[in-house]
Amino acid sequence: MATALAGDDLARSLSSPRSFASNSHRSWVAAASFREAWNAPSGVFNRSEREDDEEELRWAAIERLPTYDRLRKGVVRQVLDNGKVVHGEIDVTNLGMQDKKQLMESILKVVEEDNEKFLRRLRDRTDRVGIEVPKIEVRYEHLSVEGDVHVGSRALPSLINFFMNAIESVLGFVHLIPHNKRKIQILNDVSGVVRPSRMTLLLGPPASGKTTLMLALAGKLGDDLRTSGKVTYCGHELTEFVPQRTCAYISQHDLHYGEMTVRETLDFSGRCLGVGTRYELLAELSRREKEAGIKPDPEIDAFMKATAVAGQETSLVTDYVLKILGLDICADTMVGDDMRRGISGGQKKRVTTGEMLVGPAKVLLMDEISTGLDSSTTFQICKFMKQMVHVMDVTIAISLLQPAPETYNLFDDIILLSEGQVVYQGPRENVLEFFEYMGFKCPDRKGVADFLQEVTSKKDQEQYWFKKNQPYRYVSVSDFGQGFSSFHKGQQISSELRVPYDKSKAHPAALVTEKYGISNWELFKACFAREWLLMKRSGFVFIFKIVQITIMSIIAFTVFLRTEMKAGTAEGGQKFYGALFFSLINVMFNGFAELPMTLMRLPVFFKQRDHMFYPAWAFGLPIWLLRIPLSFVESAIWIVMTYYTIGFAPSASRFFRQFIAFFGVHQMALSLFRFIAALGRVEVIANTLGTFTLLLVFVLGGFIVAKDDIQPWMIWGYYISPMMYGQNAIVMNEFLDKRWDTPYPVLSINATTGEMLLKARGFFTEDYLFWVCVGALFGFSILFNILFIAALTFLNPMGDSKSTVVEENGDKKKKKRASGQHGTEGIDMAVKSSSEIVGAAERAPKKGMVLPFQQLSLTFNHVNYYVDMPAVSSSSLYI
Repeated sequence: MATALAGDDLARSLSSPRSFASNSHRSWVAAASFREAWNAPSGVFNRSEREDDEEELRWAAIERLPTYDRLRKGVVRQVLDNGKVVHGEIDVTNLGMQDKKQLMESILKVVEEDNEKFLRRLRDRTDRVGIEVPKIEVRYEHLSVEGDVHVGSRALPSLINFFMNAIESVLGFVHLIPHNKRKIQILNDVSGVVRPSRMTLLLGPPASGKTTLMLALAGKLGDDLRTSGKVTYCGHELTEFVPQRTCAYISQHDLHYGEMTVRETLDFSGRCLGVGTRYELLAELSRREKEAGIKPDPEIDAFMKATAVAGQETSLVTDYVLKILGLDICADTMVGDDMRRGISGGQKKRVTTGEMLVGPAKVLLMDEISTGLDSSTTFQICKFMKQMVHVMDVTIAISLLQPAPETYNLFDDIILLSEGQVVYQGPRENVLEFFEYMGFKCPDRKGVADFLQEVTSKKDQEQYWFKKNQPYRYVSVSDFGQGFSSFHKGQQISSELRVPYDKSKAHPAALVTEKYGISNWELFKACFAREWLLMKRSGFVFIFKIVQITIMSIIAFTVFLRTEMKAGTAEGGQKFYGALFFSLINVMFNGFAELPMTLMRLPVFFKQRDHMFYPAWAFGLPIWLLRIPLSFVESAIWIVMTYYTIGFAPSASRFFRQFIAFFGVHQMALSLFRFIAALGRVEVIANTLGTFTLLLVFVLGGFIVAKDDIQPWMIWGYYISPMMYGQNAIVMNEFLDKRWDTPYPVLSINATTGEMLLKARGFFTEDYLFWVCVGALFGFSILFNILFIAALTFLNPMGDSKSTVVEENGDKKKKKRASGQHGTEGIDMAVKSSSEIVGAAERAPKKGMVLPFQQLSLTFNHVNYYVDMPAVSSSSLYI
């Protein structure tokens, strides 16, 4: 009976009116099922047949759906606790954590073994219907990069040097004085090709220009560098598309929000970067499969559909990247920072890599991804990258400093840089042949990567010379470059670069022309959700601010006792002035905490802004909106705690007017300090600007110095001081109350006590100007928030410490002049760090007094380090 049923199924599949491809595929499946069921028990066969029929019915129902709905439905196989297998229809846009876990477990049970099989299954599905995968070839031709560096001690980060550099920059910008910098060549006329489907390793000693080349290929070079030559993607120059989204540059620096978990970090990155052309590819793939009558692999179909939906808060791509990078064990752990415990340094480095892998970029430039990783982890990551390159035709270039031999052997092509020049570029198999052609041979037990970085060094080169019949002479980097141009691989690359890339061969979906991966509304929702999450994780700061303003309000109403505050008199008016000014200062200072909090967010913001995660307004607008309720609460606490206890005007309207005034002051202060943080960008500058702004605002606020006492040429400062409008609003609200309508003691003055108190310090006396002042406060809040967003849009982060050149002493210069070398051509252009400069200074001839120094010895003995391991249960010992 079982045999007859299997034969009937096979006959039906062969006689189906579908295409030949479908018939052959189903014939193979039916034949395989027949062979497996031949010796199987009849019950097992019947159960398998019922499962197949159930799956067929599910697929038939999905195929009848419209395209939009069909691309959001999938069929997954689930194994129940009793061993029964059921097929369930799922909505891929609403997958729960358990659903994602089961799907990933079915796809990648053992990552090291199953990842390549999984990628093959993905690629086979597209190849089966003839869909071409986009490929990108990156070329750089005659690329040169140079910059300006300070000489000697002028590069040290001292206060004097900072101001001198700033003054020189301003004067040099208007061409009044020449800058005291020296030109340094970072890259010198380099040319080459980074090919798709081939994994490229970028090697070179420190300061050889690897990072600069990576940044140049990614279109991220700084404005302070001068560049010549061109970089093209499939023949298109960087101005013809958006390189920041076509290419993903993975930096050496690990910049992440410590309050977010690893999964949340990758989910946010994937949400902002979008899905690229995955949805269009899936739609075309589904259409062709439907026409050909091909039923896809259910697991692969569900995975592709789940990863093709844009704007999701969580994505299946995140789970996949977590698994291949080995981050699934710490997926729900905080990333951590200097003040918060989190994941390890190696895990943080992998988060930096995964943050860009979740995006749809087809070109990956990975700069020193092995920092902080052991050789085994580096090997595994590079192995997964190789599988992605060879199966999915991705273009990848990875920069490593000292890769292990096993990791080195994973790569297909090698680019060797030294002193800003390309020494070799081509297949890994020919690199030793080239150096033997130049007269150098790698020892048998020597790692090839170490040999390549040492053979160009003047100190280490001689040991590899193997032409014993010829005397050794130092072969410079320029000589290696000339030798490579005559080598057969160098000639092959040169001839390839001479033929322009045929743009018509480029895939239409290869290059990205849209600036951002999702719509503006989706970007705003993503940033709003993240800001809300960060606020909840940093709740202690906001609770502390609320406690602080509560304590200060208690101090205020105990200092300014209601029984001592006499209303309607000039003497009492001075006390009310003090109480109002003290209240204004506290509300304004409560907003100062926004400055350090914004400074902490800026490094991650600049990184994500430059990678086109989101625009500046999408970052700044949620901060502004989410601070409004907190500002409302803090202002309300102050008013409720102090208004009636101090004894301000006992009127409900006056109470709410003062609340509105303080709310406007608090909003203005928050936006002001946010803008100062974005303008300063680093802690020292921002704190200096913040303190200076506070002093200026207080002095010109109208209380410390009255309006009539300000010099005429400084009166403009009075009207642009936002504190002045807050001070006017709160004093007018108090002194224009009817209880201050008592006649002024001086008979010759026809005015009330309240009006005279206001006129004495130059404040406004018309009641309608209260609303003008409140409107001005909210107007300043809007203005400062707009300036905050503008600063985030147009300003770049403060530059890192630049390389420096050691200046020669006078004797050496005289010797060079005597030998006929003039100008800077005879000066050694060695690039050194600040520590090397200090070391050189210590070895220089001593001048003046030498301070006494006492040498100390550090000893240690019987040092033990213990790590507590979790207890092992007795049952697990027998597993």
